[in-house]
Amino acid sequence: MTASATPRGESGPGPESRRTLVVCAVIGMAVMAAIDEIVFHQLLGWHHFYDRSTTAVGLFSDGLLHTAELLALVAGFFLYADLRRRHVLAAAHARAGFFLGLGLFQLLDGIVDHKLLRLHQIRYGVDVTPYDWAWNLAGLTLLLVGCVLAVRAARRSRPEPPT
Repeated sequence: MTASATPRGESGPGPESRRTLVVCAVIGMAVMAAIDEIVFHQLLGWHHFYDRSTTAVGLFSDGLLHTAELLALVAGFFLYADLRRRHVLAAAHARAGFFLGLGLFQLLDGIVDHKLLRLHQIRYGVDVTPYDWAWNLAGLTLLLVGCVLAVRAARRSRPEPPT
């Protein structure tokens, strides 16, 4: 009998909530990195991952970011598939983890890469303040959605007290 078909009271593997959350957060971070890289680096050409050198170095840094994002995405999907194969995927935690990953990448990029390390700005030749606010508020919103979903998932997954 699979875990999802195991009747109450019968032992069997249960959902792996924490692992599901982490795996899907990795996938979420990789997806947001892909969106950032495709839209802002390639299509709009607003910046490269590292803009404090030549264009060639900027393109090389974009390639490294793309490589890391693809590796994280592939690893995340293999781990996700393993959770599904073993029937221990916690769907509510998966949704929460995905949004947490999206928001975490966005905020790390906006705060650490843009402001602390100054690897690049969102855009050049304009006042970046509205872009920074939009970027970081979008990340914060995604992170808050992930937190709300995580709290709801945790409440639903608690074992019922014996009656």
